[in-house]
Amino acid sequence: MTEQNTQAKLKNLLKQEKIQLWNPPYTQEDNQPGDQHLLELAERYAPLLYLPAAEVGGALESIRIQAVRRGKGNQTFRETSVATLELLLPRDAKQEPKRKNYLETRLDLPVQQLVDRITEEFSLKHIKLILNGRTLSTDQRLDEQGVKNHCKVMVLKVSDAEQITKEEEEKKNQSESIQRTQKGFQILSERDGSEDPDTTPFLEIADQKGNPLKIPHKEKKALILAMGFHEKGRSLMKRKQYDNALCHLLQADQQFSKCGSALLGSVDNYAVLQLDVVWCYRALEALSCLEDSRSRLQRAEECFLKCYGEQQQRLLMIKGNTGREEVLFLRLYLLQSLLSYIEGNDRQALVLLSKVENLYGRLSPDSEKMAQLMALGFTEREARLGLRACGGDLQEAAIHISNRRQEREELKQSERQKRRTRMEAISRLEELGFSRRDAARALHHAGGDVDKAYAILQDSSQAAQTVSQDTVSPEKVEQLLYLGFERDAAEAALRLTGEDVQSATQLLLDNQGVLSPDLLSPDLLSPDLLSPPSTSTSPSSEEASTSSTSPEDNELVNEVLEDISRHEEDYLDLTLEEESELISRLKTYLNREPAHTV
Repeated sequence: MTEQNTQAKLKNLLKQEKIQLWNPPYTQEDNQPGDQHLLELAERYAPLLYLPAAEVGGALESIRIQAVRRGKGNQTFRETSVATLELLLPRDAKQEPKRKNYLETRLDLPVQQLVDRITEEFSLKHIKLILNGRTLSTDQRLDEQGVKNHCKVMVLKVSDAEQITKEEEEKKNQSESIQRTQKGFQILSERDGSEDPDTTPFLEIADQKGNPLKIPHKEKKALILAMGFHEKGRSLMKRKQYDNALCHLLQADQQFSKCGSALLGSVDNYAVLQLDVVWCYRALEALSCLEDSRSRLQRAEECFLKCYGEQQQRLLMIKGNTGREEVLFLRLYLLQSLLSYIEGNDRQALVLLSKVENLYGRLSPDSEKMAQLMALGFTEREARLGLRACGGDLQEAAIHISNRRQEREELKQSERQKRRTRMEAISRLEELGFSRRDAARALHHAGGDVDKAYAILQDSSQAAQTVSQDTVSPEKVEQLLYLGFERDAAEAALRLTGEDVQSATQLLLDNQGVLSPDLLSPDLLSPDLLSPPSTSTSPSSEEASTSSTSPEDNELVNEVLEDISRHEEDYLDLTLEEESELISRLKTYLNREPAHTV
């Protein structure tokens, strides 16, 4: 880290003086160093950086070698289209920790070919490649995914295959883990709370007080998947499995991108995710991903500002205090300080570190007060969060924790009662001859009113009969079938577009060949989606039923729920041990010599 700091400062000085180390007199014709001129430069810069001339000379030579290599790489790329990539390898795969690893490749090749070369050349198994915070897809080409000459590509290990058996390796394979996580949370995202609250797990999106939020179905699914991947990633972070954690966090980031900006601006989950990704970069010693780290921290800060208010006044109004959330700002400023140091901006790093130390002094739990609260029967987490919420006041913290317990219990009881009432309403509609799935959808459209839901179902049944008589041109249907669309969707699209084949085709393409209920009938349930008389109870994966309780589904759901904390403020319960270590390291680096602006 100190090397990066020194090189950043030297690059700034060289830029100011317009010195090009890759040209004479600093580099000879045979690309060898101009030792005398480099020595003179080192002796001139050493006092400015408060460093020995030998250390500055070594840093200058590293910069010169990088510049020469970059120049040669540019020439090779122009002449042969072979690009040079810098690989950020896992720590235990680096033969020489300080040496950078490069690999030459064409960019019009599938990523899988690059993966195969890396696994062979560096004796790695089961890896993922990350570029600017995105996982590269192995079945696409490098250039199709933004890989360019001189890009830095991060190599993540998926599993330590040498230490586990083949069966365990397959079980723990990262891609399988991600797929199982995704499927489990997809099942949960489809459940609407109409099942038995005592036997069927159900997820609800809630605000900062725990009250359910009304979110459009499509966004709700994306948000549940995003939060699911995030929770799994956080669980892996706690176990120090940072490679694996980062894979899941980047999947969460991908799902969050499907949510509207208005939604992301109203929940702090997205900001916390950005912090967690950069925290993983730090743990994996991959902070040379500077551009991605900087933009993520900026997004986190902007999101916190929207969610909490300029002086956290919005948060104060919602929760009555801001103490617990301040740990997030501590981590934000700490990571910003670290990046500033790596970029050579010691002054900015010191300013930010001062803010961090101020917060750390306020937020570090008093061990004696913690013990007193735990003696009263409160958990360690409750004690820590309670003291932070109440500025360290023991008595207030005890009252606060008791109130929070009562609020959570009341909210839980209220939710269970709402689900039971909904189950009873669905059962009543089932007794009237409607399918459970249609009854649940109708009740949702009716805002829980059984009479309105019955009217919707009646109207939809009549509409279904009318629609079934409203035939469309068989020739036009055949045209759409020839293009690969399903018959039901083709007929519905033709009805919606007045049998205009071109418009119907575009409509189907825009909706991936599946027309949603809202599109088919904004005010009523779509007659096309009413369940036909059938004894089948196994809906497709695309339309998971609210009564999906197969053993396989339940196993998956229980598996993913293991990684979800039972406490809604788990993400705020930082012990600050890792933060304390990083603060000490940064102070050591910054206090080596008096800070000097360059």
